[in-house]
Amino acid sequence: MGDLAEPFYFRALWQIWSRISRFVAAGIFCGQSLTCTEFDFRVIGDGRSATARYANNSNYRNDSLIRKEMSLSALMISEIKRIIRDSEIMKEDDSKWPQKNKDGRQELEIRLGSEHIQFETAKIGSLVDVTDSADPEGLRVFYYLVQDLKALVFSLISLHFKIKPI
Repeated sequence: MGDLAEPFYFRALWQIWSRISRFVAAGIFCGQSLTCTEFDFRVIGDGRSATARYANNSNYRNDSLIRKEMSLSALMISEIKRIIRDSEIMKEDDSKWPQKNKDGRQELEIRLGSEHIQFETAKIGSLVDVTDSADPEGLRVFYYLVQDLKALVFSLISLHFKIKPI
C-alpha cells in the first residue's frame, strides 16, 4: 500500500439513447429516452481515503436522478488501483474503437500517478460489438475493466445503502 499518496481518479460514463414505444388510449407514442449512468473514484486529502460517487439519470417514465456518494478506505482504493494496473488499460489506444453514435457512448477517464488516459467509444451492447471492432483486444480490455468496476460499485452501493443501484 505504498502508493496511497499518488494522484488517482477514475470516471466511467454511459449515455444511451433508447427508443420508447408505448400504447396510449388514442394511439401509439414513440419517443426516445436518454439514460446516463456515471461513477467515479477520487482520492481526497493525503491519500488515506477516497470518495466513490454514483449517478443514474433516466428519463424513462419520469424517473428521478439517483445519486449516491460514499467514503472508501485506502485499502479499497489500493485494490481498485491493482485492478486497473492488472488490466493494462493504460497501454490501450481508442483510435480504432467504434466512434460514439446515435445509440450512445461510453467514456472512461483514469489518472493513475503521472499517467492520464481518456477513452470514448460507442455503446457496447455485448461481446459481439467488441469482437466485430477494428481493435477487439483493446476494446475487450476496456469492456471487462468497466464491467468489473461497475460490479464493484454496485456491490458497494448495495452494501452501504441497502438499495439496488438500478
